[in-house]
Amino acid sequence: MSKPVGYDFCGWVTKNDVPCSDGRIIKRDAFAHQDGMKVPMVYMHQQRDASQLLGYTILENRPEGVYGYSYCNDTENGKNIKEAVRHGDVNAYSIFADGLKEKARQVMHGMIKEVSVVLSGANKKATIEEVCLAHYDSDDNIEYDAIIVQGDSDMNYSDTKNELSHEDKEPEDNEASLDKKTIDDVVKTLNEEQKVVVGFLIEMAKRKARQQSSDDEELEDDEVKHYDYEEGEEDMKMNVFDDETTVARSYLSHSDIKEIFSDAQKGKGSLKEVYEEKVSTLCHDDSDHGIERSEGDQTYFVNDPSFLFPEARELNGSPEFIKRPDDWVSVVMSGVHRTPFSRVKTQFADITEDVARAKGYIKGKRKKEEVFTLLKRTTTPQTVYKFQKMDRDDQLDITDFDKVAWLKSEMRSMLEEECARAILVGDGRSTSDDDHISEDHIRPIWSDASLFTIRKTVDVTNPKNIIDEAIRARKEYRGSGNPIMFTTEDVLTELLLLEDKMGHKLYKTEQELATAIRASRIVTVPIMENLIKDGKQVDAIFINLKDYNVGADNGGQVNLFDDFDIRYNQNLYLIETRFSGALIKPFSAIVLEHTASSGDSTEDSNNGEG
Repeated sequence: MSKPVGYDFCGWVTKNDVPCSDGRIIKRDAFAHQDGMKVPMVYMHQQRDASQLLGYTILENRPEGVYGYSYCNDTENGKNIKEAVRHGDVNAYSIFADGLKEKARQVMHGMIKEVSVVLSGANKKATIEEVCLAHYDSDDNIEYDAIIVQGDSDMNYSDTKNELSHEDKEPEDNEASLDKKTIDDVVKTLNEEQKVVVGFLIEMAKRKARQQSSDDEELEDDEVKHYDYEEGEEDMKMNVFDDETTVARSYLSHSDIKEIFSDAQKGKGSLKEVYEEKVSTLCHDDSDHGIERSEGDQTYFVNDPSFLFPEARELNGSPEFIKRPDDWVSVVMSGVHRTPFSRVKTQFADITEDVARAKGYIKGKRKKEEVFTLLKRTTTPQTVYKFQKMDRDDQLDITDFDKVAWLKSEMRSMLEEECARAILVGDGRSTSDDDHISEDHIRPIWSDASLFTIRKTVDVTNPKNIIDEAIRARKEYRGSGNPIMFTTEDVLTELLLLEDKMGHKLYKTEQELATAIRASRIVTVPIMENLIKDGKQVDAIFINLKDYNVGADNGGQVNLFDDFDIRYNQNLYLIETRFSGALIKPFSAIVLEHTASSGDSTEDSNNGEG
């Protein structure tokens, strides 16, 4: 771009490869797409205070960074900042940028939304270098720091009310210099005849723009202001240069915005209400003046007033998963017995019958051989997996957190929960479902064979019956040591609320309840809530997980695989494990359940199969 003229001061708004205080480093051409672009200039990033809008800055991309040429407006604050820079009181730039694309804290791309004149900051090379001598008699150059502010703003600044573009050329002898003259300054140099001609041209341009896509009739002379050179008569309905004429505008001025904030502070309504009232008053449709407003988007100064409000800030480093409590998962997965082989065979000899008893001998009688039943079963493995994919474009665009680690943590968490669910109660899917985990491979404790799981039906109209039945079932229990009681929050709550005849709580803590029910501890499992199978709803499962074996061959443990599909530009992620699971000790689990009523949840689709 050619060097602008008529600017008030200029300098580096940001320098490349200079570490900022927040750890970011701007890289070369990060803002190259904004070369020649005009952005608002404010004081100390005070975007919420319209009075701090000082003017604008034209950006110039250079190999060393982004250079800026600043033009101050004629407001009181605009004049004050020019004097402060001229005097050397302030000599530092700062930028507000959003839409950042970063790699290892290095900014590769972004969008500068505003340039600020600030006291100090983080980028030590972002300084005002030159004060235009056409306006000041000083070339002071004091070096200060600057900051770069990050955000997710959609601000759209546009204020061209008193703006005059400058050309990179010297004025001719008969041509007045336009450096730093506003539209008002130029208009005041026109006589009435010249004002009429310029007004006609403006009005004609508006009408022609509206008629561009249609074959409407051409602009008639009587639709705009005429000047009768002989009679000196004016018959136009309005004068576009008349300050007293109220015309619908396509912008809000600085004073308008200042008045909006003032009215809101005086209690004349919320900021939004005052803003909308001001817009409806100043920027209404008026076909007589050729003002048009598109549907949906506003065509005046700010197309979205939300930029005036505080920015939303991310509290979590990455999106937080909304999931069920999963403390019980680690209890199950860390408590089971493990073997380095997946095909498990268990054999048992039943010597509980009378025929297996030792016998007394009577002399002369034949001794009888012992007869007992031999039992065995084999359990083979099944693969359980989670599969995900992510478009590479999305992976590159998400820069706020480690998206791959976040995705993999979700996959690992859900895989472990599914394995623990299959071990405790089964996966709950129909046996005809392709995603079903077969109960021949991972045998649920809840529905295992009667040789391994003791099942008792309880009348839950009185919660105390659960405690009584659990204690009675211990007579048949042959498992290792004291088992863990897995139950639901509802059951645990009802048991803790039990009172004696005096109204005193029977159990003050969970541990007191666990001791009374002959369990080592109590663990609540959300997925057991309202779970029904074969017309029975589960209330509690007692098991010492050492009696449940999980077998996996070498390589069958949890593995994570990454791949890239070049055809669809997608990264693929697979986590899987292959194992078998089954109780390995007879009568090692106790299940308490009650007959489900018609109002309970729908029945488990396994129906006890497998």
